[in-house]
Amino acid sequence: LALSVAFPNLPDISDLSDYRPKLPLRVFSAEGDLLGEFGEERRNLTPIKEIPPVMANAVLAIEDARFYKHGGVDYIGVLRAGLANFGESRSQGASTITMQVAKNYYLTPERTLKRKLTEIFLARKIEQNLSKEEILTLYVNKIFLGKNAYGIAAAAKIYYNKSLDQLSIAQMAMISGLPKAPSKYNPVV
Repeated sequence: LALSVAFPNLPDISDLSDYRPKLPLRVFSAEGDLLGEFGEERRNLTPIKEIPPVMANAVLAIEDARFYKHGGVDYIGVLRAGLANFGESRSQGASTITMQVAKNYYLTPERTLKRKLTEIFLARKIEQNLSKEEILTLYVNKIFLGKNAYGIAAAAKIYYNKSLDQLSIAQMAMISGLPKAPSKYNPVV
């Protein structure tokens, strides 16, 4: 019943297949050297083909190990989190990468049952319309990683002054772990 009422009222997701994020203004010298960036968000849109497999695998291992096995909602993860949250004072999340894409692109951060159900339905809709690679690309380019870095390529530049392909495995692992609490940790210290 909830699905039949909520599904037709979900936002149109067609704009996800042609995502064009807000990029900072970049000023270059005549020689092509970057002189400065202006804007609130630091972001470098990176296609999935340009993301090192080690980095993509690290993100999946930390955020959604069963990403390629579920259809947007990891019911095993929901059950695990529910049982853990019932017995512990510290809550566990059950959001998949697809659910986080739904939340980051279309929903508010409020913590209500209605918003969570909408997130689940929207994740299912996204999975029906986009490939796993498209969903992962959206996630790694939108996620906030602290210090005004949105996306893993921007985080690589801000924290290590390197491009993704220049990062060590340890640096990739560090950036991959930042979504859990980006404002509480600075990997440069």
